[in-house]
Amino acid sequence: MSESRKRAKQLFVEYKGNRLQMHRDGHFAEYQALGVTAEEEAHWFEEMANHLGSSLSIRDWEAVTGLEMIARSHPNPQIIIQVTAFVTRHLMSADSIVKLIYAEKLVALIKLLKNELSQDQLYQSYKAAETLLQHIQASPLVVDPGHELELFDLKDKRSLNNRAQKCLDLLYDTIG
Repeated sequence: MSESRKRAKQLFVEYKGNRLQMHRDGHFAEYQALGVTAEEEAHWFEEMANHLGSSLSIRDWEAVTGLEMIARSHPNPQIIIQVTAFVTRHLMSADSIVKLIYAEKLVALIKLLKNELSQDQLYQSYKAAETLLQHIQASPLVVDPGHELELFDLKDKRSLNNRAQKCLDLLYDTIG
């Protein structure tokens, strides 16, 4: 790969393909001058989504946040399929904060990608988010070390439940 392609890919990956953010930070003119094709960008989007999808973890949510950013620029149903599969397989044993963050990200992805999904995919994602949010509300508050409530604008179980309910309401409004 040539130096110009390496630089273009570096910028693309750093900004998750978001041209507006590149422009805000003063790098879009440089990126544009490198002459990246739409095919290259599509390939890079897919590489990033696959990498982040395999990096999903209950220990942090950087990967799911990255996938949400990618979905804003490149609406790909595979993103929500990966997140839904991860949520249904791994999150019931996570702490309350992790469950809430993943549920909020999944609802945001549903909102972004609902027109890109088949009815079955949409239903699976919807049920995964709904189940997770209802589980948050029904279960006791569990917070792992390092996940302080205040860092997430939460005070107690009641504030967690309120935020979960707001997310459920958004989910119901999105599906309509």
